[in-house]
Amino acid sequence: MYLSDIASPSDVKALDLHELPVLCQELREALIESSAAVGGHVGPNLGVVELSVALHRVFDSPRDKIVFDVSHQTYAHKALTGRAQAFLDPARYADVSGFSNPLESEHDLFAMGHTSTSIGLAAGMAKARDLAGDDYDVIAVIGDGSLSGGLAFESLDSAAAGGNGFIIVVNDNDQSIAENHGGLYANLAELRATAGQASCNFFRSLGLDYRYLEAGNDVLALIDALSELRGCERPVVLHIHTRKGLGFAPAEQDPEAWHHVGPFDPATGEKRASAATGPDYAELTATHLLPRMQCDRSIVAITAATPYIMGFTPERRASAGEQFVDVGIAEEHAVTYASALAVAGAKPVLGVYGTFLQRAYDELWHDLCLNNAPATILVYGSSIFGTTDQTHLGYFDISMLGNMPGLRYLAPTSEKEFLAMLDWSLDQRTCPVAIRVPVLGDPTSCELTVDESYGVPSYQVARTGSDVAIFALGDFFALGERLADELARTANIHATLVNPRFVTELDRDFLTNIARTHRLVVTIEDGVLEGGWGEKVARFLGPLGARVRCHGVHVGFPDRYDPRELLAENGMTVDAMAEDTMRLLEEIQ
Repeated sequence: MYLSDIASPSDVKALDLHELPVLCQELREALIESSAAVGGHVGPNLGVVELSVALHRVFDSPRDKIVFDVSHQTYAHKALTGRAQAFLDPARYADVSGFSNPLESEHDLFAMGHTSTSIGLAAGMAKARDLAGDDYDVIAVIGDGSLSGGLAFESLDSAAAGGNGFIIVVNDNDQSIAENHGGLYANLAELRATAGQASCNFFRSLGLDYRYLEAGNDVLALIDALSELRGCERPVVLHIHTRKGLGFAPAEQDPEAWHHVGPFDPATGEKRASAATGPDYAELTATHLLPRMQCDRSIVAITAATPYIMGFTPERRASAGEQFVDVGIAEEHAVTYASALAVAGAKPVLGVYGTFLQRAYDELWHDLCLNNAPATILVYGSSIFGTTDQTHLGYFDISMLGNMPGLRYLAPTSEKEFLAMLDWSLDQRTCPVAIRVPVLGDPTSCELTVDESYGVPSYQVARTGSDVAIFALGDFFALGERLADELARTANIHATLVNPRFVTELDRDFLTNIARTHRLVVTIEDGVLEGGWGEKVARFLGPLGARVRCHGVHVGFPDRYDPRELLAENGMTVDAMAEDTMRLLEEIQ
């Protein structure tokens, strides 16, 4: 076995050429076996095995700089740069993250997990190299799906004008997460069909040099093509045609479903049952929206290349027809597009991961809120219990959206409350609305009344008590309920329990009354403490003389953390919060 003996890229260079296809097969088998055990980005990684081997055969990493876009296709790269055992030894599967990370290896240049960044990063490195009078190669690897992101367009345009020599490998498998969307892809298809000879060439139109390689999964052909480009003095695109999921039939046949998966049977491709027990909010969204869309042609569902988070399968997308729009990996455009739809009288619903919504900060502020566009944004995955890779942390959304002028951000505690908020938002024309889609779905014993209107910020009392008021926002309402139970059980303290529902706006009359009737207010939120919702409450209550304890996690970039351990580190277990509450009450006395 060759792979087990690969300790660095120099070992790849030491192999005979005829041994490299065998190494590629070993890599592919290792990636399938390891991903089957722990899950991962199966399709993207299987498609670039040969490219990864060729890059490390031709170039001298880390002296030569290889920048992978998104970096969700770096498994083979990691295995070839001293981390092979993380894909061969089941006891070491957790040794590496699924994304590029400089803390892991000097061969990983940047921590990254968001799309369309590699060309800009590579252009900057090439500029720094030339300023220093150095002579190493810089290579950006970017997928065709990532080219739909605005940053990729900006970087390509700037790279051509900058003139610093570096290589842009466009890994074209005719697929994003789902199918590609955008005018660029017709030209990519034309280039593939003509072996790069089409008279219309997007890359050349920008002033970039261009090469085409049809055999993008032929390691020897890749080595030849890359070798010819070493030391290039101008930016050049190497456009290669690959197959996503190559070598694993289920992933080749259904690349959308196999972009990223949980554990599965490597022999059959059957996916292991999920341990999730809460409501499926993707399914809930689609099954609720589709009937409304059929009755109201003004409703438009929008995604930025992640239709599955809204439950829009290929069949449902077909059913929705022109009322479903995938703008590609372009969150900025998605927000601006939704804003214009809303101003023009339509009812747009944009579904987006919280970790990706941050890329559209300017558009949220300038296009959505400044124009008071009554669009609906469904924010998915924003929870400490969401994705735990540091590149995809989604729980900064409250601090980001919390002070957007005119935005109403709602935090439901249950599926019924979520659907009520969604219906209200679709029917109103007064303001932009975002809804923080629950992640946990923890059951509670409280019977919360679901309102039909959310036109005025108003908090909801679930339990009436005294001395202590617990404000538990959205997904953490169940945690607040458990805290109230613990205080009653251990200290005979019967707290008032509140479902705040509104993130960006305060129920000022309610808070003023709470300050008069309670000695301590406790806020609990599923997000960062600094700049979070609790601080907003504390700022209002401070001048009224109320004591406030805010619970959230501190700002940082934890990586692949255990959510419950992170909560414990931040004093957010039920026991810790109960002890803290009782201590504060004693201090107040």
